[in-house]
Amino acid sequence: MKRAISALIVLVLSFIFATFLSDTTSSSVFSETYPAVVCPPTLAGLSSQISVSSSKTQYQRLENRSTKTVPFNTLRFAVSKDSLVVSALGVTPVVWQSRAGSWAGGTICSGPITSQWFVGGSSDVTTRGRLIIINSGLSDATVDVQAFSENGAQPITSLNIKAKSFTAVPLDSLATGDKALTVHVLARAGRINAFMIDELGSGLRALGGDFVNPISSPATTLVIPAIPNQLPKKGEKASGSHTLRILAPGEADANFTLELLSADGNFVPVGFNSRKIVAGEVTELTISPNLSASAFAVRIKSDEPIVAAISSKVTINGRKDFLWSTPAPALVAMTMAITSLAPMIVFGGDAIAVKVEVVLINGKKTVSTIKGSDIATWRVPTSARSFSIIQTSRDTYAGALVASSNGYGYLPITSGSVLTRVEVPHSNIKVLNP
Repeated sequence: MKRAISALIVLVLSFIFATFLSDTTSSSVFSETYPAVVCPPTLAGLSSQISVSSSKTQYQRLENRSTKTVPFNTLRFAVSKDSLVVSALGVTPVVWQSRAGSWAGGTICSGPITSQWFVGGSSDVTTRGRLIIINSGLSDATVDVQAFSENGAQPITSLNIKAKSFTAVPLDSLATGDKALTVHVLARAGRINAFMIDELGSGLRALGGDFVNPISSPATTLVIPAIPNQLPKKGEKASGSHTLRILAPGEADANFTLELLSADGNFVPVGFNSRKIVAGEVTELTISPNLSASAFAVRIKSDEPIVAAISSKVTINGRKDFLWSTPAPALVAMTMAITSLAPMIVFGGDAIAVKVEVVLINGKKTVSTIKGSDIATWRVPTSARSFSIIQTSRDTYAGALVASSNGYGYLPITSGSVLTRVEVPHSNIKVLNP
C-alpha cells in the first residue's frame, strides 16, 4: 500500500513539474528580423545604380557616422561613391555597375558573411581588378585573404579594416604575375562583406570586365544555372568560347564530372568525365559546346569539395566583353528588386516547376508558372520592379543574364539576407516568488 501511495505521489509531482516546464517554454519570445544588406561602392571611373522594390526603402551611407536612415525616394538610385547599407526587409536589392563603352556587370547586396570564395580575376599585367572588403560594423574588423592560382596557394594576408569603411585591394597584389585567381575571404571579427570586380585592359584598350559573384563554401555538387551562348551570326564559324575555372582547396586531389544541361539535351562534354585536378592549384579548361540555345547550365559533381565558375566571352554592340557565371544555391521563397534591368532568368533542374509573382512599376501584380525539364528560361517584363519566388520544385537553381548598352552581366538568384530569429531575454516572476 505504501509503495502504491509513493508511486502516486511521484507521478503527480512529475506531472506538475512537466506542466511548469511547458508553461515556461511556451512563454519564450523571439524577435525575427532581416539583417541590413550592404551594397558595393562605386570606384573611380565607374557608374552604379541600385534597384529597390519600394521608394520608401531606407538606407544610410557607410561612412556616415550617424546611424540615421533615409528613404531612397526612387526605384533606381544612382550611387556616386560610397557603399550603402540598406534596410531591405527581405527584398534583395541589385547593383548594376558599368564603365562607359567598356563593360557592365551586376551583383546583389548581401548581409554580413563569415566566408566567401571568389572564382575569377587575375594577377597578371592585364588586370585592373579590385577585391573590395567592407566593414559595416561599429568596431574594427580583421579579415584573412588567401589567394590560389595555377601555381598553388599563396600566403595568407591579414587586413585590419576600420569601423564603417572599406578597402579596395588590387588583384595584382594577391598573386603577382599569375593568370588564374581564386580568392578566399574569411572574416575573423567584424561585420564583413566582400565584392570582386574583374576588369582587364591592355594599355589604353579595354578588354571587358564583370563582377565575380561569391560562393559561400566549397561543395561536392555545384550548379551554374545561367551561361550565355551567343549564336554565331551569318558567315561566322563559331560562337563565343567558355572557360571553366575550378579549384579543390582541400588537401586531396579531386575527380569531377561536368554535365551540360540545355534545350538540346543533357550530355557530358568530351574530356569532362572523371577529370582529375590537383589540390590547391587553380585549373582552367575550355568548353566549346555546339548548341542552338541562347543559354545553358552545368552541373558539376566531385568526390572532394570544390569551387568553380565559368567565364564566357560575349560581344555587345560590336565590342568584346566577358562575364563570370557562378554557382547558385537551390531556389527558396524570396524577392529580388530588378527595376530597369529586365533580365532573362534561366532555371536548371531535373523537373522544373516554379511559380513567380511580378510587381510592376505601376503597382499591378502578375503571376507566372515556369515549367520544364533540365532547363527553362523566362524573361522578366521590362516594366517590373521586383519578382518573388512563391513556389519552387525541389533542387531547382536559377541565374539571371542581363544585357545593357555597356555590357553583359550575370546574377545568381538567391536571397541577400535571411530572416534571423533571436530569443528575447525575459524575466519570470516565478523565479522571485516560488
